[in-house]
Amino acid sequence: MDNYREDTYGERIAGVYDDWYREYDDAAVAVLHELAQGGRALELGIGTGRVALPLQRSGIAVEGIDSSEAMIARLRSKPGGDKIPVGMGDLADVAVEGQYTLIFVLVNTFFALLTQEEQVRCFRNVAQHLHPRGSFVVEAFVPDLSRFTRRQCVTVADMSEDEVQFDASRHDPVSQQITAQQIVLTEQGIRLYPVKLRYVWPSELDLMARLAGLQLKHRWGDWRKAPFSADSRTHVSVYEHGQQSHG
Repeated sequence: MDNYREDTYGERIAGVYDDWYREYDDAAVAVLHELAQGGRALELGIGTGRVALPLQRSGIAVEGIDSSEAMIARLRSKPGGDKIPVGMGDLADVAVEGQYTLIFVLVNTFFALLTQEEQVRCFRNVAQHLHPRGSFVVEAFVPDLSRFTRRQCVTVADMSEDEVQFDASRHDPVSQQITAQQIVLTEQGIRLYPVKLRYVWPSELDLMARLAGLQLKHRWGDWRKAPFSADSRTHVSVYEHGQQSHG
């Protein structure tokens, strides 16, 4: 996928995103509301607002950044969506003004930054906009490389009488990148939804945080704050400024 850009995923999938991913865990909104401490919140990769809108309805002033005009248009079409300030741009730049008590990036969106350099830059820019007692939240999967055979994987995601959805992916262990296609087959034809990501192990994420002057405060296995363990398939990691910033 030589022509893949930072907005490719969102531009392609915006029309079906809310159909595929309809509801978000109420526990996630509750945890984010708690961490926001009544202050300003910023979502990196706000997308169609699946989390930002309920968080806004809970009383938090939410803003966002996204690289996809199509995803932002979907957000704007929803009740309350026109009241959320959204900036167009690269997630790593965190091109906003002022500080936030909560900055968050969900559903593996941090992995959309395709190099380690971009990911480190994102952490550093987040740290500059994070309130001294604020929280930076990253939700992501724990890499499971056992699903790849000869660095490839094909799985059936869904199947009905009229449609088959499956995922085809390739793994580059050197760059830690996964290149994939979400493929939908129907009698009307084939639709392709490409995605590229650079996965990060939790320990690497913690090192990026330290380079930015942040430190791990919490790591849970889910939004209900289950303990993170070797069996956890996802993690919710909460970072804060190091002790030197609390004076």
